[in-house]
Amino acid sequence: MYKVRQANPIEMLLGVPSPVSFSIWWNGGSILGILLGVQIVTGLFLSMHYTADMTNTFASVIHIIRDVPGGWLFRNIHANGASLFFVFLYMHVGRGLYYQSYITQPHTWMVGTTIFIVSMAVAFFGYVLPWGQMSFWGATVITNMISALPYIGGAATEWFWGGFSVGQSTLNRFFTFHFILPFVIGGLSALHLLFLHEKGSTNPLGELNHVSKIPFHPYFTWKDIVGFLVVAMLLVMLGFFYPVILGDPENFNEASSMVTPVHIQPEWYFLFAYAILRCIPNKLGGVIALASSLAILYVLPYGATGKIIPSSFTPFYQVMFWNLVVVFLILTWLGACPIEEPYITLAVPMTMLYFLLYLALICMPSVWLKLIS
Repeated sequence: MYKVRQANPIEMLLGVPSPVSFSIWWNGGSILGILLGVQIVTGLFLSMHYTADMTNTFASVIHIIRDVPGGWLFRNIHANGASLFFVFLYMHVGRGLYYQSYITQPHTWMVGTTIFIVSMAVAFFGYVLPWGQMSFWGATVITNMISALPYIGGAATEWFWGGFSVGQSTLNRFFTFHFILPFVIGGLSALHLLFLHEKGSTNPLGELNHVSKIPFHPYFTWKDIVGFLVVAMLLVMLGFFYPVILGDPENFNEASSMVTPVHIQPEWYFLFAYAILRCIPNKLGGVIALASSLAILYVLPYGATGKIIPSSFTPFYQVMFWNLVVVFLILTWLGACPIEEPYITLAVPMTMLYFLLYLALICMPSVWLKLIS
């Protein structure tokens, strides 16, 4: 009697049926997985020489760059790898928005949104660790937003700081969170893949029931390898030739609570949310707007009709999507501008457009269905 050989998990993963019409935009997930691995490995080696001590923290970073063999390379790759991670993360979210993945795969979308928010938290904690001027004052400004919460704001801020200001306890906690949360992202990524393979991947037409499918390996593994090589080239170029192009010059000065930078701003991948925060004069309103700018991604699946009209056949949806991209870029630029006119005034309509365009994306499928029915 013959026994049927059970396929092992690796064979099942490599042989998963995939749409033949996959484009390069579907490379983002695998590239993010590789970048997450690079960040964890480089961060692990950096933590061996890093000192979470206010008096020696800045010096320990200089020690890593100057004295530790290969430390400069690990530090450059880790710092610039975070920027590349968010480049591909925003592209991945944009691809999901354009092809309406939040309708066809709502559970995958919700877990992915959680990964996005946790990644922002990890990046913020990591930005504080070098203990430069912008790190210290960025942490002071951003964490002070917690105090805007009614009733519990003051106590929550003191608990988060571990005192009455950003100090030693804050640095210790941020280092712990920055070290632990990437493994949480790894677990969420596994859940993200589990939900993805439950229904299968979509294609540019937004369909799940594909007539023509091919095994993932070897066809798409080669495409992923090309993506990995492109990312490796970008990392090498940034790490060797332009290591500080994405950083702030103010962060080359050691943190000092007695000297405030002329213009306090976070890293570039937070600037759109920072522009939304500071364009609202009310502190609590600004915090709510900032949180809403991220939480609105959770709302997209609930506003969907369950039916998908491919964006390829919906010109108005394409216009709304690309307008959203332009508004996002303008907000990013405004977040880097000084807090003065005309930048403050310009940020207000851009913030309104940001939320209105998201609402348009939510309502567009149902409106289009009524128009064509």
